[in-house]
Amino acid sequence: MTEAIKTHYRACHLCEAICGVEIKTQGDQILSIKGDKDDPFSRGHICPKAVALQDLHFDPDRLRKPVRKTESGEWQTIEWSQAFEIVADKLATTQEQYGDDSVAIYAGNPNVHNYGGLTHAGVFRKALKSKVTFSATSLDQLPHQLAAWAMYGHQFCIPIPDIDRTQFMLIVGGNPLASNGSIMTVPDVKNRLKAIQQRGGQFVVIDPRRTETAAIADEHLFIRPGSDVFLLLAIIRTLFADNLVNLRHLDGRVDDINAVQQFVAPYTPELAQEKTGIDAARIQRLAHQFVNEQGAVCYGRMGASVQQFGALCQWAIQVINILSGNLDREGGALVSSPAFGYVKKGETGAGNLGRFKSRVRGLPEFGGELPTAVLAEEILTPGQGQIKSMVTVAGNPVLSATNGTAIDRAFESLDFMVSVDFYINETTRHADIILPPTGPLEHDHYDIVFNRFAVRNVTRMNEAVFDKPEGTLHDWEIFNALGQALAQRKGVDVQPLPAPDKLVDLGIKFGHYGENHGHPMALTLDKIRQHPHGLDLGPLVPSLLERLSTHNDNIQLMPEYVIADQPRLHQAATAQDEDGLVLIGRRHVRSNNSWMHNSQRLVKGKPRHRLLMNLIDMKERGLSDDDWVTITSRVGEVNTQVQSSDDMMQGVICLPHGWGHTREGVKLSIASQQTGVSINDLTDELFIDEVSGNAALNGVPVSVMKVASP
Repeated sequence: MTEAIKTHYRACHLCEAICGVEIKTQGDQILSIKGDKDDPFSRGHICPKAVALQDLHFDPDRLRKPVRKTESGEWQTIEWSQAFEIVADKLATTQEQYGDDSVAIYAGNPNVHNYGGLTHAGVFRKALKSKVTFSATSLDQLPHQLAAWAMYGHQFCIPIPDIDRTQFMLIVGGNPLASNGSIMTVPDVKNRLKAIQQRGGQFVVIDPRRTETAAIADEHLFIRPGSDVFLLLAIIRTLFADNLVNLRHLDGRVDDINAVQQFVAPYTPELAQEKTGIDAARIQRLAHQFVNEQGAVCYGRMGASVQQFGALCQWAIQVINILSGNLDREGGALVSSPAFGYVKKGETGAGNLGRFKSRVRGLPEFGGELPTAVLAEEILTPGQGQIKSMVTVAGNPVLSATNGTAIDRAFESLDFMVSVDFYINETTRHADIILPPTGPLEHDHYDIVFNRFAVRNVTRMNEAVFDKPEGTLHDWEIFNALGQALAQRKGVDVQPLPAPDKLVDLGIKFGHYGENHGHPMALTLDKIRQHPHGLDLGPLVPSLLERLSTHNDNIQLMPEYVIADQPRLHQAATAQDEDGLVLIGRRHVRSNNSWMHNSQRLVKGKPRHRLLMNLIDMKERGLSDDDWVTITSRVGEVNTQVQSSDDMMQGVICLPHGWGHTREGVKLSIASQQTGVSINDLTDELFIDEVSGNAALNGVPVSVMKVASP
């Protein structure tokens, strides 16, 4: 008898846009994946990644059972109970010999796309009792969280562009047409940006590459990588100089305005022109464009964050929105109001900076995590507190972290390593044990993180499409079991947690719209389940003032870390800029995490891994399209092919993130056939934003020379 065709509605989990999808199945087969036209948020839009959900689900390279590396280097399937026993014994033995902090954890960004890891990793961490943790945060959005914590009192109280109502949007170092947002959950972003223009507004893109987003903008301005802070400070200075400051309803709730005025005084539009290459008069006009009666907003992303002054850039972006009267205002920047994780006054997990520092270089922790830029040295440098064993969770820092070559070497030197992952990739090939969780379509999911950054308040519960295969475990079950095994081995009491949907249900009931909060909607998870296409909770609303968690319930306009960074900023302002090439990364809509390169439908087509370079820079070096070149930085060199591009600013070269799958031992059959190289074999762990510890992955000094074809 033919099995019935079933229709499933859920969100795609492959990037921050969380677009709604309609998946039709018959038995264990997927018949189609389409955009869900009834999703109130994404409105039927999907990008190519969503269709590739089936490639991940059926990928023969994906692990389903635990594997152990034998002495010969081969992988052997073992039982879950044996795997947990080995891991618990090895980690406990390491800590008994070298101390609790001799075992470290690295968590990659897929964790925020999977709620079981977020809700249950704490069970394992509690049993481990190590404070040495790292994550993709310090390779990405740490400056956003630092600014929110210091200015508003909570690291997740991050104002989001009200893109659906704004009249002017300045995008600094962001490419939402490729990223689908990023710290701005915004499906169907192309149509949302075009809608700004259709209602008579404008959006301007600042970027050293004419990106996909810049191509449809009203204006694109090239900028020298790493100089964004001078542009932003000049805009703030102009707001003061031209009497454009208007706090609106924030008047009386903003501290240290005079201190900010004094801070920005030396950073004139003329200095910004010298540093950025953007005309001083145009910078002044940008400041005036923010004084818009119908709302304006400044938004900065990777180009503004992962650079040497990322923390100052994200602070300055907040200051621009505040002083121009566009913070906590319709059409400006507003804090989202999610059903789960609503940040309110006194909320836990607010954040902290510098409670302890890294052992070797003395960089500060933020939110309990050390900067990933110090990961390799903390493993390779002998002495008290040296990392001897490692736990990685859905992360591939060999490709995604600064100076991946050093991390590769560091992982090779470990006494023991365990990875919670379903691929044998560039990082997990170093593991002694790999514990693979179920695939995304085999478990339910609730977007704990991305609803916090959504441009509209929405909620949905994503039910599993397929039953969990026999003999497999969800990630939350793995963490419960690991925590129990380690606690038993160490003789401590750690209790497992119930399934993540039970925890989320409690959070929703006691959340902003919950039945225990007195909201008219009286939301529970069961009520949300009754809306398989998602539930629209309405537009963002002004609510920041009632949610501030600062010491005096005022916005802190001049955080201590900004003051502390003034000497470094002054030095950069007075230094002679070098004429050499600098390297930036790039994003593609078909790629987010490195494991997406194991999908043929996502890697096919024109090669996307090549170096992009301005034609003038190429001619100066005797280069032509398709030539092989060596790119050299302080930490390493790679060989790749070059392609000329009018979209590149002169003096800037561009490589994509996440490639470089040809290392020995990688078990990714499609990805391993790709010839791209890893940009992070060139990025420098000493090239960082010093006040936050965030990696500076853009603006890396490099040289390029022609070589014979390898």
